[in-house]
Amino acid sequence: MSRILTTHVGSLARPRALLDVMKANIEGADNRPALEAGIRDAVFTSVEQQVADGIDIVADGEMSKVGFFAYVRDRISGFEPRPGQGYAAFDAEVEAFPEYYQHYFGEAMLGGNLVPFVPVACTGPVSYHGTEQLQRDLKNLRDAVDASSAQHAFVPSVAPTGVGSNEFYPRESDYLAAVADALRVEYTAAIDAGFSLQIDDPFLPDLFADRHLTSAQIREKADDYIQILNHALRGIPQERIRYHTCYSINEGPRIHDVPFIEFVNYMLALNAADYSFEAGNVRHEHEYHIWEQVKLPQGKRLIPGVICHASNTVEHPELIAERLIRFAERVGKENVIAGVDCGFSSQATYKPEVHPSVVREKFRALRAGADLASQKLWSR
Repeated sequence: MSRILTTHVGSLARPRALLDVMKANIEGADNRPALEAGIRDAVFTSVEQQVADGIDIVADGEMSKVGFFAYVRDRISGFEPRPGQGYAAFDAEVEAFPEYYQHYFGEAMLGGNLVPFVPVACTGPVSYHGTEQLQRDLKNLRDAVDASSAQHAFVPSVAPTGVGSNEFYPRESDYLAAVADALRVEYTAAIDAGFSLQIDDPFLPDLFADRHLTSAQIREKADDYIQILNHALRGIPQERIRYHTCYSINEGPRIHDVPFIEFVNYMLALNAADYSFEAGNVRHEHEYHIWEQVKLPQGKRLIPGVICHASNTVEHPELIAERLIRFAERVGKENVIAGVDCGFSSQATYKPEVHPSVVREKFRALRAGADLASQKLWSR
């Protein structure tokens, strides 16, 4: 390969027609055929557009999912909703800018969601029962990829630590092991279908932002997080696994984001070949310097976000190229894939923060920037 490949994180805005059908289904309508047809059409259109806009490694846009982790409520048994539970990782930000976040959560981040953000708790034995939905998603993606010129495709799936809290198992380790074994059904199915598997895990950096934990407790939990995820991935070829992490809140001051250096070594301990993380966001763009002191293990690659998922400004291709070259100069040009900070629609929503037409322009800029960087790097 003599050029930098392009990819994204997975979620893209669902078309309004699909949202309408999904909403009706959630409200109890008997519209299964229309829902299935709407999902399939949206996947085909999404893959076609991704390829047209220059994305090499595509996904299905998570068209069938109500949210990047909320979808597991329909696929894993043993959980009940816990309305009103807070999210500790947001505490410092919300306290620092209460007026901003009251507006933001109500109008932007959560305001147009098909389903409300409601944490869940485990209240019974955990088991996976979403095989039908899973196989539908894999078939839709396979057929859409085969009908396109995409080089490769990946399937996002949530990390075990992001499903919910434990009120049933006597030990936290038993709970996480049960969730990991349930999600392993998704993990192995994606691999068996010929795709790469992406683990979505904003929960690792969130752990470092939890003010209710001591430093020692954070380190211990971080070790547990990685161990349980490696357990869930056991036997899966490392080169087929990519890991994505980010910081949960999209557009905001974000002055309480955890510095990447605090958890980068935990990330690298995960048995994955590729690592996707925020690097285009202005709170984190400077962190490419980390790779001057942290050595990227042999056989692994970085997928830094070089376009931002939380802004409707389209990055200039020259800036994207500069960002990619910074990483290439530190870890090797063959070890860099051009990526996105996070998903453009992590929830199924009528109010995506970045307009779909802008997303497509950002993807075109990503392709142009990757081409510029490739020309400069491979001509040296």
